[in-house]
Order: sequence, then structure tokens, then C-alpha cells
Amino acid sequence: LAQGGLFCSGLHLLSTMRAFVRRAGPIAFNNSVLSTSRLAQAPRCFSSAKANPRAKFETSVGSFEAELYLDKMPITASNFIALANQGYYDGIHFHRVIPGFMAQFGCPNAKDPNSRRAGTGGPEPRTKFTNLATGEEIARNSGGCIPDELIAKISNEPGTLSMANTGQKDTGGSQFFINVAHNDFLDWFNRSTPSKHPVFGKVDVGYDVVVKITKVKTRNDNPAEPIVMQKITVTGVPE
Repeated sequence: LAQGGLFCSGLHLLSTMRAFVRRAGPIAFNNSVLSTSRLAQAPRCFSSAKANPRAKFETSVGSFEAELYLDKMPITASNFIALANQGYYDGIHFHRVIPGFMAQFGCPNAKDPNSRRAGTGGPEPRTKFTNLATGEEIARNSGGCIPDELIAKISNEPGTLSMANTGQKDTGGSQFFINVAHNDFLDWFNRSTPSKHPVFGKVDVGYDVVVKITKVKTRNDNPAEPIVMQKITVTGVPE
């Protein structure tokens, strides 16, 4: 799944999805694909015995909640938490939804639901955030992206939050997608396709709302009736 150009609509069969990935590449943002790469840094401060932070997503069609895997994916989860706490995601629209597949979100250009640049944006270059598990300060790169975090073998199962990217190394920023099928061919540890999309959380309350979002009427995979993220609230963040 790429920032900017996700798969295509009507992908209901896994075989069809796999064929598409082989032909056009993984899920993209910036008209590219979702991918992750390396980085194995063990948390030094956050104890896995503590409960992970949670996020509440309030949209124009209902609310849902998710656990954020700070214990297993500290950099990716911390990046999301920092952006959410800044209000970065508030007012952004879902820009690509595909029934039986996923819902993609997080591009700042999608504050305009009809923007042709939806799916191509991300955080400002060189901005910084704190790894909440280690206390380390992390700088986003010149494209506003974070280091790939390919350390936890968490599959792209229904309800999981997974990073979008261009298919190149270190190109994940603010965009992510929520799976509504077991899209294991997007796992970074699945060698059957080049897709590398790391999972950093999972919806455990209101999953039906996510499924509803993927089933709305669309134009080129963009909801015909705009669906806006009114607010994301994160709780349980370590002091």
C-alpha cells in the first residue's frame, strides 16, 4: 500500500490481490507502496508488563478504538502518538477505501477530500519526536519519514493498523491503513511479494465501524461522501 496510490478497487480474492501486487507493487502512499525494513532496538524504559497506550478514533461515521503496540513497535507507535497528540490527524479524510481489503488514512493533503494530492503527503521534514519506550529523540528524514521498524513479526490481520510507504527504504510517515482482511502478503516477513508493511496496533473496539467505512460508495476508491477524522485521542502514554 503506497502513500498516494493504493491497490485498485474490487480486490476481493487473495489470489487477485497477490497478482496485483506482483504487477503493480504493494500498497502505496505518494503513488508508491507501503514498506518497512530493519531496526531492532529493544525498549529500555517501557516495560512490557505495563498496558500499551490506546487510541480513540472519532470519525464522522462513528468511533473505534485501538491498542498501540508500543512494547513491540516503539518507534512506529511513538511516531503515531506524537502526531495524534499534536492534532495532526484531526480534520483529515479517509482518501482510499476498498471493501474486503483496507481503509487508508493519514495524508495531510486529504484535509481537502477532493484533493488530487491526497495520498502524497506526510510530516514536515526533519521534525522530531520521542521514542516513548527509550526516551531517545528521533528525527524524521528529509522527506518527513521515520526509520523502518522491521522487528516484530505481527501479521496484517483484520483490524490491524499498518504503515503505508513508497516501497523504498525509510518512506513511512503519517499514513497508515486498517486491514479488514488477513492481508498476510503485505507482511514484511512474507517473501512471496516485495511488500513490507509493519503493523503497529490493532482495533479492538468498534471494528464494525472500520468495515462500514470500507463499504461506502466510492469514486476511484475515494469515498463519495467524505469521511473525516474528527479527533484522535491517545491515553495510557508512559510518563
